[in-house]
Amino acid sequence: MNEEDAASMTEMSDSHPDGTARNAGEHGRSASSVTADREATDPKCQTGLIETVVSAPNMRRAYKRVVSNGGAPGVDSVRTDELAAWLSTRWEVIKEQLRRGRYRPAPVRVVYISKPGGGRRMLGIPTVADRLIQQALLQVLSPVIDPDFSDRSYGFRPGRSAGQAVHQARSYIEQGRRWVVDIDLEKFFDRVNHDVLMARVARKVKDKAVLRLVRRYLEAGMMVGGMVSPRAEGTPQGGPLSPLLSNILLDDLDSELERRGHAFCRYADDFTIYVESRIAGQRVLDSITRFVEKRLRLQVNRAKSAVDRPWNRTFLGYSVTMHKKTRLKIAAESVQRLRGKLKNIFRIGKGQSLSKLIATLVPVLRGWMNYFRHTQVRGILEQLDGWIRRRLRCVLWRQWKRTFTRVKRLMKAGLDEARAWKSATNGRGPWWNAGANHMNQACPAKFFESIGLIRLTNHHLKLSMAS
Repeated sequence: MNEEDAASMTEMSDSHPDGTARNAGEHGRSASSVTADREATDPKCQTGLIETVVSAPNMRRAYKRVVSNGGAPGVDSVRTDELAAWLSTRWEVIKEQLRRGRYRPAPVRVVYISKPGGGRRMLGIPTVADRLIQQALLQVLSPVIDPDFSDRSYGFRPGRSAGQAVHQARSYIEQGRRWVVDIDLEKFFDRVNHDVLMARVARKVKDKAVLRLVRRYLEAGMMVGGMVSPRAEGTPQGGPLSPLLSNILLDDLDSELERRGHAFCRYADDFTIYVESRIAGQRVLDSITRFVEKRLRLQVNRAKSAVDRPWNRTFLGYSVTMHKKTRLKIAAESVQRLRGKLKNIFRIGKGQSLSKLIATLVPVLRGWMNYFRHTQVRGILEQLDGWIRRRLRCVLWRQWKRTFTRVKRLMKAGLDEARAWKSATNGRGPWWNAGANHMNQACPAKFFESIGLIRLTNHHLKLSMAS
């Protein structure tokens, strides 16, 4: 018995049987043998899939999805609204190439976006034609592959969501697993080993034309600054197929965690494991790190990975309270990112009318609250509501500029002349005045709501009642 097997046996003795999330008959077997046996006998995984991929009904569905998603053009500069015309003279040739396994994808256009925690994330933007083909592939492969994924995998799967993942995490903590093993996969999408991934895709899919096509998408070149370079590893985010491929690769990790009886949640490359003690957590961190690096050939970021209390860590933008009856809350980092985004909107909107500025704010606030609808701590929402209104009052104070204008506006809002003059000439800055009584009286919450501003607290309440 090697070191890794010994460690996994120790972990299994420390774990609980309800950590298993697949067929009970598979418990205790190796991840690779369980997955391979199940997939080799699945009739859905056999040949003939390429014909389903290029069939007219499937392509029509894919076309509607790609056009509705929109997005930036790829290296050929063809936009989604030009796709129909582009395909009208080329589709028959492309379809025949796909059937014969001769189609070669265009390089992806590489762009970089800032990551919330610092650094940059690489996105690979395929051409709209390749997005169409990837979407058609996804629609055929997903029903074949997805049903075999773990119940504890929540990312980019039909009927599953980040909300379900964080509720499951909270449930583990309430059960007494008040330590979390938080493992960060370093540059996961940039470092996927193509051979390791294709070996796992081949367990599920036997159609050689489909396998060849998936391999070519993995190996499609990358265009940076007008120069195309080959890609030896990684599956850049940006294409419809990328999330499914990441789940296929990490399904072996899920199987291994289930085999060891661990309580875990995974959303794409974000995963956490819940244990009852720091010692058990450190043992799990060490052994799972070895599994990830040796079996999956991925790199664990040791600086960001840790064993800690769950209320000190963030999972999918959420954290938890340290009470015995655990409650979900919005992580401080998520609140800071929202503030930063709103500050930029306020800065750009200084010269805009208040109604136009609020019209820009509302979709951002609504989308943010829709994602964080699962929070069970409302205090931060009340603070944010107050902060947003103060920012808007600050914008108004700056726009009023002259003393006489400020007096006139304050009096129109109901302040007496003496108080209006005293407030307008107090010599304080815009931020101080935005929080002072005279501006709160002149521009109360109802004033902003009459122009269209939403309260996060009210919107959260509506979402909670709807669910």
